[in-house]
Amino acid sequence: MIRLVAVLLAGLCLEAVGVVFLSRGLKEIGEMDRVSVSEVLRLIRAGITNGPLLIGVAFEAAFFGCLLHLMSRGDVSFVWPLTSLGFVLTTLAARFVLHETVSPLRWFGVCLIVLGAGVITYTEKVKPKAVPAPVVREER
Repeated sequence: MIRLVAVLLAGLCLEAVGVVFLSRGLKEIGEMDRVSVSEVLRLIRAGITNGPLLIGVAFEAAFFGCLLHLMSRGDVSFVWPLTSLGFVLTTLAARFVLHETVSPLRWFGVCLIVLGAGVITYTEKVKPKAVPAPVVREER
């Protein structure tokens, strides 16, 4: 359990850093002026040469690797909801790294996410342990 939580926290940090880099990279590239083949190609060229965007993709890929590990080791009903804690770290990163304004209502939403994650963690601690089935041996 401790190992799963450690991998989860590492993965969530990777995700939050990745989102910050993705945001910076996408803002550097800019928006599409019009829908055309040449504009799409311009955005693709700008994206594959944009450092922050590529770093963000790498961090998100590392997060995905952590997620695959977690889902192979733990219950999906436990692991997947806890990934919502990434929203908490991402909101903190948006506020303190990207200097975005986060309204009190959004902070309230973040608190609800933390509360939900706490409930999920509690349910993991109190779930009944699986009792191994008795081994039946045939007599000869």
